[in-house]
This record gives sequence, C-alpha cells and structure tokens, in this order.
Amino acid sequence: MTESRISPYELFSIDDLLTEKERPVRDRARIFVDDVVRPDVASWYERGTAPVRDLAKHLGSLGMLGMHLSGYGCPEASAIEYGLVCQELEAGDSGVRSLVSVQGSLAMHAIHTFGTEEQRESWLPGMAAGELIGSFALTEPDVGSNPTEMKTFARLDGSDWVLSGDKAWVTNGTVADVTIVWVNTDQGIRGFLVPMSTAGIEVVEVANKMSLRASATAHLRLNDVRLPQEAMLSVEGVRGPLSCLNEARYGIIFGALGAARDCLESALTYATERVQFDRPISSFQLTQQKLVNMSVKLGNGMLLAIQLGRLKDSGQLRPQQVSVGKLNSTRTAIDIARESRTILGANGVTTAFPVMRHANNLESVLTYEGTEEMHTLVVGQALTGIAAFR
Repeated sequence: MTESRISPYELFSIDDLLTEKERPVRDRARIFVDDVVRPDVASWYERGTAPVRDLAKHLGSLGMLGMHLSGYGCPEASAIEYGLVCQELEAGDSGVRSLVSVQGSLAMHAIHTFGTEEQRESWLPGMAAGELIGSFALTEPDVGSNPTEMKTFARLDGSDWVLSGDKAWVTNGTVADVTIVWVNTDQGIRGFLVPMSTAGIEVVEVANKMSLRASATAHLRLNDVRLPQEAMLSVEGVRGPLSCLNEARYGIIFGALGAARDCLESALTYATERVQFDRPISSFQLTQQKLVNMSVKLGNGMLLAIQLGRLKDSGQLRPQQVSVGKLNSTRTAIDIARESRTILGANGVTTAFPVMRHANNLESVLTYEGTEEMHTLVVGQALTGIAAFR
C-alpha cells in the first residue's frame, strides 16, 4: 500500500526550528535557484562556464552578496539566514554558492573587517549590488594548508609595495574587479586590496576541471605589481586570512547539505518512478534502507548546522565548532551523493540528473577552506589539547 510521502526534513520538523523571518529568506533563494540556476546549470557544467557577472547582479538585487555584513549596501542578515541561502544556492550548484561565499565571506568580509573607511566606501556598495566582483588569493601552487609558507612576497620600494609570486585556485579570479591578495613581507603576512586592472597581473583560467565547472577559477601571476601604501589591509599575520576562511567555512556547513538534499530528493523521486520486477524500486527493503540512512544523516547534519548558526548569531561560535560543522557536512554530503547515485543506477552518471555533478563538486568542497584532514586535526587538538599538525 502506498501512502503519502514526507520530505526528509519533515522527519526532523526542520521548519519548526526556523523563525517567520528566516523562512521567507530561504524561500527567495529557493525561487532564484528554481528560476535561474536549475534550467541551465547542466549546460554550464558541460561547457565549463557560467554567466558569473549576470548571476552576481541577480544575487546582488536579492541582497545575497555580503548579506551577513552591515552597512555599505549590505542587509546585515542573521547567520541562520545566510546559512539557509547558502544551502539553497548549493542545492542548485556548488559553483553558485562558491561565488557568493568568495564574494561575501572572503573578499567583502576582508574589506569590511580590515579595510579603511575609504576602501569600504569604494568597493563594498558595488560588490553588495553585484556590480563589482571580488576574489581572494591565498593558496599557491605549492602552498595550501600551511599559509605561513607562502612564497608570494611584497617588498617596500619607496612608499609603494611591489608584489611578486603566483596564486592558485582563485575562485572568481577570471572575472574579478578586485582581489584580496595575501603575501609574505618583512613584517610577516599581510593582505592587499588589489584592483585587477593593476599592471603586472596575469590571469590564467584553470581549464580541464572535473569539479566546480560552473565556477570561474584562475591562476594569478603577480609580476612586480606595484601598489600604494593605502592598498594594505590593517591586519597582521595569519589571523587575517584565517578569520576570513572561518566565515566561508560557516557557509559550507549549510551549503554542502543543500547539495546533499538535492541528491536525496532526486533519488527519492527516481525510486518511486523507476519500476523493476513490476514494482517501483522504492518498495524494496534495500532501497528503503538507503533512503532512510541518507535521510537520518541529512537531518542530523541540519540540526547541527542550525545549532552552530544560533551560536554564531549569539557571538558564541568557536573555530573548533566551525571545523566540526564543515567536517560533518562535507562528509555527509559526499556519502549521500554517492549513495544516491547507486539508486539512480547508470542514469546517475549523466547530467540529466544532478547527482554526479554534485558528487564531483563536493570533492572540491571537501578540500577547500581547509581539508578534511586539517579540520580533523583542529578538532583533535580541541579534544586532547595536543597539536598534531607537525
């Protein structure tokens, strides 16, 4: 006997945990994804390109760029509202959520937190509107998890700073108007606000990606890029870039679960429609076991995400807790993507369904903003009091 279906989130009454103010924000993001992203994202993925500038303007008009920041055209949304938007965007595609994360949590956050008033006034309103696009350059070809080993260097020449070196895996890099570039100096690690029209910047598009294909990714070569003293941000040391990364990691906690939810919903629908042995495959016990296990994982992940969001809104969220969230959400999402693919069978490897696209994207999400291994060690240090990084 077939009874009415409920969604995985209904098992946990997730909507009851959200306020009357939070649900409409989520719903606006969901409508944007349904209307703008879903119709074309498979072709963006196949072509390896997406209309990033058009997407940014649309997202800006909805108040979703730098939405958790205050002033300068930013709506000062709550952490929960920002997380819910990230979840809906990544249910469309990780590349779209990455656009928003890099724009708001990395580039805009760095300017908002460490920039001068002149820098904020010059850049943030246009970035909030999506008229200007930002990127964030920290990783290098040979330097990832340990940014203190950066080779890119800035030397003082008179009153100017001259930057030289290479930066890798720069999201939004091919379309950016400004990039926050982190470098080593004789004074330690410093950040610079670098207009991309500055002489000496070579932008090379990263080609042949199998993941995040609907995202603009660049390699930057800085060939004696000369900047005035006023381009330097106020923060010193690794605290600057790591605080920005923590903001982006928070968005991933919700975002990765959006990709997972989309995979699970695809598997649920497919299982009810696919008939084998004269019955839908959703009627078989092994298929139901897969669907139940995925739903429990997804619901537990969402409960954790909301708890961390409430902590962030109250100013109590600790970096170790962000690592727990990022670790759990990415693991959960990849597990669900892979298991959903088994339900879809061979159909699951095509772009007719979103599952393989999400699975490929999530391999990047697992790695960026701190690898699974690094977040494991962060949590391990918190539990034992012993740093095992070296």
